Amino acid sequence: MTATFFEQVGVSTPIVLGPFGGLSSVALTAAVSDAGGLGSYGLYGYAPERIRDTVAELRAATARPFAVNLWLPTGDEVTPDDVDLDGTLRALAPLYDAVGVSPPPPPAHFLPDVDAQLEAVLESRPAVLSVVYGVPSPDVVDRAHRAGIRVIGTATSVAEARALEAGGVDAVVATGAEAAGHRVSFLRRAEESLVGTISLVPQVVDAVDVPVIAAGGIADRRGVAAALALGAQGVQVGTAFLRTRQSAATDAHRRAIADADDTQTVLTRAMSGRLARGIPNRAMREIEASGVIAPFPAQNWATGAFRAEAGRRGDGDLVSLWAGQSAALATREDTADVFAELAAGFGE
Repeated sequence: MTATFFEQVGVSTPIVLGPFGGLSSVALTAAVSDAGGLGSYGLYGYAPERIRDTVAELRAATARPFAVNLWLPTGDEVTPDDVDLDGTLRALAPLYDAVGVSPPPPPAHFLPDVDAQLEAVLESRPAVLSVVYGVPSPDVVDRAHRAGIRVIGTATSVAEARALEAGGVDAVVATGAEAAGHRVSFLRRAEESLVGTISLVPQVVDAVDVPVIAAGGIADRRGVAAALALGAQGVQVGTAFLRTRQSAATDAHRRAIADADDTQTVLTRAMSGRLARGIPNRAMREIEASGVIAPFPAQNWATGAFRAEAGRRGDGDLVSLWAGQSAALATREDTADVFAELAAGFGE
């Protein structure tokens, strides 16, 4: 009998931790891997040396397989020379004033070079490289496979799943519109790719031959059982783990998830310039009311300094409160309890 994708990776329970850009922690990643799942760590914005150091920390924290995640460029990213940063920062001035910090000087670059990031990952040899916002190049996939690294792509539509399969990935995460954080569409605008999990997963399963991992709105054993019934081989879970004490979320973020109900989350470009799902707060409302939202990644950079200071102060009104539509089901505060609840969905 042919081994499943998860068996090939060395994962006993097909539960994947959502890779949080900016909210990942070594402790949470290691805890999920140690429990028998695939812990994941988001490397958004990390320079190559920081990537190498982080993978080394993960390897020291767990002997089990883990994944690291990178954002691929879509081609619409702006540079500091492309946008009116002064105008953007003027619009955000009240939010900077609220935490008593000054806007930073314009950077030379908003993001590290993705090729250098990929090189650092390939050199570090995690068990899995997962990507969002596109299809990795044939060279990257080939080099990953030769290094013993499995590759997971992320799709918000059937067309994206087919493109990822054609690109040689080993598995596809089919992520529904219910999911927390950024909508990682890359073939059409995110607003045109808002397919719900229960619709997306079976259509992707029917369209591709590679294993499908369901994501979006899954927070307990019922969501896992539903994903399996739809044909998925595993699940990826974000918000339920984000609420746990092992994540890098602030206490204010955890409280917001705990207090959320089924209608609490919204889709917005306010915080980063790309569409993402989170819980409304002062920052989101005031940015949207201003009508001034720079393209990605300029907006993400511009909001970053006040968000960082607000996080240090525990101010939930001025950070990105990413959460999915099943936030109300995220009731557990320890990773082990979340994992046990999800694992129960696979039955005996």
